[in-house]
Amino acid sequence: MLDLGRTLLYVVEREPSATAIIDGETTLTYREWLECARRAVAGLDAIGLRRGDHLVTVLQNRLEAATLHWACQLAGVVITPVNWRAKPEELDYVLDDAGALAVCFEPVSADAVANASHARDIPRIAVGDADGGTVVFDDFAGGSPADATSRAVPGDVSVMLYTSGTTGRPKGVPRTHAAERAAAVAHVAQNRYGYGERTLGVMPLYHTMGVRSLLSLALVSGGFVCQPRFETSGALDLIGRHRVTNLYLVPTLYHDLLANPGFESSDVSSVRKLGFAGAPMTDGLLRRLADAFNPELFVNHYGSSEIYTFTVCPDAPAKPGSAGKAGINQRIRVVRIGSEDPNDAMPPNQEGEIVASLESDESFTGYWRRPDADAKSLHAGWYFTGDVGYFDADGDLFVTGRVDDMMISGGENVMPVEIESVLSLHPGVAEVAVAGLPDERLGQRITAFVTRRAEVDADTLDAYCKASALADFKRPRAWVFVRSIPKSPVGKILRRMLLAGEYEAE
Repeated sequence: MLDLGRTLLYVVEREPSATAIIDGETTLTYREWLECARRAVAGLDAIGLRRGDHLVTVLQNRLEAATLHWACQLAGVVITPVNWRAKPEELDYVLDDAGALAVCFEPVSADAVANASHARDIPRIAVGDADGGTVVFDDFAGGSPADATSRAVPGDVSVMLYTSGTTGRPKGVPRTHAAERAAAVAHVAQNRYGYGERTLGVMPLYHTMGVRSLLSLALVSGGFVCQPRFETSGALDLIGRHRVTNLYLVPTLYHDLLANPGFESSDVSSVRKLGFAGAPMTDGLLRRLADAFNPELFVNHYGSSEIYTFTVCPDAPAKPGSAGKAGINQRIRVVRIGSEDPNDAMPPNQEGEIVASLESDESFTGYWRRPDADAKSLHAGWYFTGDVGYFDADGDLFVTGRVDDMMISGGENVMPVEIESVLSLHPGVAEVAVAGLPDERLGQRITAFVTRRAEVDADTLDAYCKASALADFKRPRAWVFVRSIPKSPVGKILRRMLLAGEYEAE
């Protein structure tokens, strides 16, 4: 079994002249990129980092971030990427929790580093013209390169991602070289990537989707086209200019791409494969994307940071809402909500909690220094995801929401996703999110928060729901038209903000 450092070395042996990464005006082959990574390894040595130590990065998707990721794989250092929008207290928590021995940052994250107390006594690598570094990246990675060898073994930790922490402190998810490589190989297979493919590298490298894009494209000697911060006109320009062949994005970014006024005149003909993850995609958006791109492959991938692949649906528009069947490295079950027994399975078409086998080659082995989180989520060799779903009669999985998102209205359990999918098909609806607001009589009042594509009112949408296959008890009883739906940096709907009234009404 290979570690990721050797994986990169062998890619360079195989295709040294293939285009590896594009960032602005910089284009590097795999031979040239390896040289950059080896210089960064020497930089890690110079500031005292050794195998097993943690390097925290607070960077956007740029050449330096991707180079450091590979340098850490060669050096056996654990790269620990953090959202570049992190507040000082959030960064401080990660630096302390991970026991980080160095941090790398850029101008956009310089303030967070300057005000994080745990950053004061460790080396600070400044990218670009960021203030407050103890060493500048160009000097850090500007010396003689380290030997072209890998110091890691497959069982070493490759990367530690942090969960979003929406229900408590963020949790570190340490993932080994073996698990990361298995996930990358599965991603290549399940998305049918071929040699020399190119992807838009915009999903952040602090998120499992971004890391997977980086690693999987290297396996096929492909190109990673950096976009530091998602912006639709820039994304369309990069797709056309660099002939991007596949996109792997969250649904929100696809929605925004199609909403760009210049989409129709943009050249997206090179894109033949679409993939999405991170959140369900509404029926309406599926249809619009299928029409706009006419892709050879349109994959719905369902997974997590803890275990990369749960299920895969290779033809998402053919069965809207379906997350498909277990991935090539996985087993999936749906068990009774509240149970800790992975054998307490629900029959077809009945909702329960989705659980995934920890025997997967892609699996983590537990959270970083969080036995409380392990005790909550890991039972009898299975990972309890906190997601709700069901298997249909064909054995395909449908993910209907989070256990925490379930609404109880008039004594009936209701999940938001089904309602959102119905409403997404109305031509006047741009985006929709459903949440349960407190109600003295019903317990929770099903409320639809809608952004409009065209003039539409509550009575029209209510009539539309009545005429649909949606059960009457699931029909929204309240409607709020908003300027935008609050989302996380990776596009997940933040229902807690809707419940708290943190939105701008139209």
